[in-house]
Amino acid sequence: MIAFDLQCQSGHVFEAWFRSSNDFAEQQNRGLISCPYCADTRISKAVMAPSISTKGNRASAQPQIAAKAPTSEAASMQEMVSKLAKLQAKVLESSQWVGRDFEKKARAMDAGEIATASIHGEVSKAEAKALIDDGIGVMPLPFPVIPPDKRN
Repeated sequence: MIAFDLQCQSGHVFEAWFRSSNDFAEQQNRGLISCPYCADTRISKAVMAPSISTKGNRASAQPQIAAKAPTSEAASMQEMVSKLAKLQAKVLESSQWVGRDFEKKARAMDAGEIATASIHGEVSKAEAKALIDDGIGVMPLPFPVIPPDKRN
């Protein structure tokens, strides 16, 4: 897994984890990454300071600094994001992963061809728009989901 600092067009910076740089690029191209603060899907990598380790028997070449205490607004935002992540995890406990079959299953449920159930999976931005335009109740998840077959 690799962590990236990401930034939306409004300037919000947030962290997200991906299996690889290619996974980030694929999800970005499909519009699957959105800002947790404003839901903007125009996301790019934010500038990150490199993490360079020093030789074990040498003192760090970088000065030691103390982190500034988060502002109440930042702390409030962190708390909200944490609660949202916990809520998503709880909702997914009773939901079935259907992967790329999401659009097909959602349409089949809407048509009454199969029993209605809570599902989650993958669709392109165009497929999601088509489902919404057809009145099928779907919504993007605020945080990426690792498919069950891709988990460690």
